[in-house]
Amino acid sequence: MKLSLIISAFLLLIIGGNLMAEAKNTNTEKWDKTFKKSEKINVEKVSFKNRYGIELVGDLYTPKTLEKGKLSAVAISGPFGAVKEQASGLYAQTLAERGFVTLAFDPSYTGESGGTPRHVASPDINTEDFSAAVDYLSNLNYVDPEKIGILGICGFGGFAINAAAMDTRIKAAVASTMYDMTRVNARGYNDSMDEKARYELKETLNKQRTEDFKNGTYAKAPGLPETLTGNEPQFIKDYFGYYKTPRGFHKRSINSNGNWNLTSSLSFINMPILMRSDEIQNAVLVIHGENAHSRYFSEDAFKKLKGENKKLLIIENANHVDLYDNLEKIPFDKIEEFLKEYLK
Repeated sequence: MKLSLIISAFLLLIIGGNLMAEAKNTNTEKWDKTFKKSEKINVEKVSFKNRYGIELVGDLYTPKTLEKGKLSAVAISGPFGAVKEQASGLYAQTLAERGFVTLAFDPSYTGESGGTPRHVASPDINTEDFSAAVDYLSNLNYVDPEKIGILGICGFGGFAINAAAMDTRIKAAVASTMYDMTRVNARGYNDSMDEKARYELKETLNKQRTEDFKNGTYAKAPGLPETLTGNEPQFIKDYFGYYKTPRGFHKRSINSNGNWNLTSSLSFINMPILMRSDEIQNAVLVIHGENAHSRYFSEDAFKKLKGENKKLLIIENANHVDLYDNLEKIPFDKIEEFLKEYLK
């Protein structure tokens, strides 16, 4: 029973100013993304620190032809367990082609960003990562600090809404194919985990903490399978088709080539995000696929939002992973329209 709870919990995890003084810029020498490079943009690798002192690394995309005056900017991250060379980079490049300055970054403890131990997630720190990206963008001399938005994909869609509830500098937030990682870890899919099962899971994970301390290492959580048997749930097949094939595989991606630490879900069980999302006054766009197993996260999150500047967009015949990289399904025209309306 306890082993099955652990496996279930970590299938959930897989899916779904003084700062500026320390920022560093280096030219990206090699194209290492999972998508084709656009000839309409420039990209450079940058780094900056969040307020916990963790150095974050990102790719800064700018249009080759910059308009006069200061530009609007968007910080982008996700999906959960992915890196900036995957879906977030594709979103960043596409929006840069449309005139925005964009920053796709690796979250704390993952990818090229700093933080130890590796492959740890946190509802607090990962929310802070978005605000740190806003710190960085606000201090670029060609960005208008009053025209900054964020975009989160999958689990970082939830963190994006959470950041928008905290950080009033974020004038527009987009959550694409969103997961509420705290809800899914505490309650299971479709809220199927009851209090008894949750307590058993916490007992097992806390016992593992003792072992990790004794051993000086961190036990790894189950990840995506290396091969499919054909009996997996469809959403696992969908994730496999992105992360484990040339379509989306990247060597630094946890979901492609690694594992979360086993005890990572403890803080997600105990610290729910989105508690203050009904207090967001700035604009929010929530996007989800019609056929996505995770659609209920976006619909429930949208119900809590208030104001005429909140929008829900359901994409016909799209599943969860379609909104990672399917250019025929990702509604970039609608995203551009939304960002231009509220970053003006």
